[in-house]
Amino acid sequence: MKLRTGFTLLAVIATCNVYAQAPAGNYPNKQIRVIVPFPAGGPTDAIARAIGQKLNETWGQAVIVDNRPGAGGNIGTELAAKSPPDGYTLFIGTVANAINQSLFAKLPFDFVRDFAPVTQNYVTGLILAVHPSLPVTSVRELIALAKARPGELSYSSSGVGGTPHLSGELFNAMAGVKMVHVPYKGSAPAMADLLGGHVQLTFDNMLTVLPQVKAGKLRGLAVTMLTRSPLAPEMPTVAESGLKGFEVKSWNGVVVPTGTPKEIIARLNTEIVRILRQPDLREKFLVQGVELVPTTPEEFGAFIRQDIAKWAKVIQVSGARAE
Repeated sequence: MKLRTGFTLLAVIATCNVYAQAPAGNYPNKQIRVIVPFPAGGPTDAIARAIGQKLNETWGQAVIVDNRPGAGGNIGTELAAKSPPDGYTLFIGTVANAINQSLFAKLPFDFVRDFAPVTQNYVTGLILAVHPSLPVTSVRELIALAKARPGELSYSSSGVGGTPHLSGELFNAMAGVKMVHVPYKGSAPAMADLLGGHVQLTFDNMLTVLPQVKAGKLRGLAVTMLTRSPLAPEMPTVAESGLKGFEVKSWNGVVVPTGTPKEIIARLNTEIVRILRQPDLREKFLVQGVELVPTTPEEFGAFIRQDIAKWAKVIQVSGARAE
C-alpha cells in the first residue's frame, strides 16, 4: 500500500510538472487577445493590428485586437492587469501609463508591479508650433517673450495629463517661464482655437501639426525629440534650440500580466522584435513620424521606470491632477 501510494504521489507530481510546463512548451495553441486602451484608428491601435496580423501569419493562431478606451487608458489597463498571466492576453502600454501613475491619486493597478515588459514598439515626438501672429521664429525668442510677458501666453492641449499638456509644463519648468495651459476635449478643438488665434501655441503630434505648418497657418519652431524628425529635417529640436536636455516622446510597447512564464515572454519578444525590424513595416510607420524601436524586456522595463520617474517630477511641480 505504501509503495502504491508512493507511485501515486510521483504520478501526481509528474502530471503537475507537465501542466506547469505546457503553457510554454506548446505556446500558442489558442486565440491571443491584444488589449488596446484607446479607440480604433490611432497609432497605438495601428501597431497592435500590424503586430497581430504578423503573429497570426507566423503562428497560425487568431490574434484579436480588443479596444477598451476610457479614463485616459486606465479602463483597458485594469482589464489587462487582471487577465490570466498565460501569454494569451497582451497589452499595448503607452506613455499614458507612465503619466497616470502620478496623475491619478489612486489606481486599481500598478503599471510596474502588475505587468512584465516584452518589448518597446515605437517612439514619436511632438512639434512646438505657434500662431503666425506671435512675433517669434525660434525657441529662444519664445522663451524671451514668455519671460517678458509672464502669464500672458497660452498653449492648447487635447486635455489634462496628456503629453501635449505636460510638454508645456516641462517647458515652463526648464525655461523658467509661465505659459498658461488651456485644455480642450480632444486635439481637434485645441487645434481649431490655435488656428483661430484664441491661444498662441501648442505642443501636438506631427501628423496634426505638420500640414498646418506646410500650409503656412502655423509656424513650427521645434520638435520635442532629441533628434530631428525625417518628416521635417529642417526643423530643429527644442534641446538644440536653447533648452538643453528637453525631451518629450510618446511611446508604446507590449507588456503582459505579471506572472506570465519567462519562456513565453522570451518567445513573444523574439517574434515581435522580428516583426518590428521588417523594412516594410518600418517604412509604413516612419512616414507617420513614428520610429520603430524594438528592445529586450529588460531594456523596456528600465525605460518604463525612468519615464514614470520623469513625469512624476513634472506632475509634482506643475500640480497637474486628473479631472
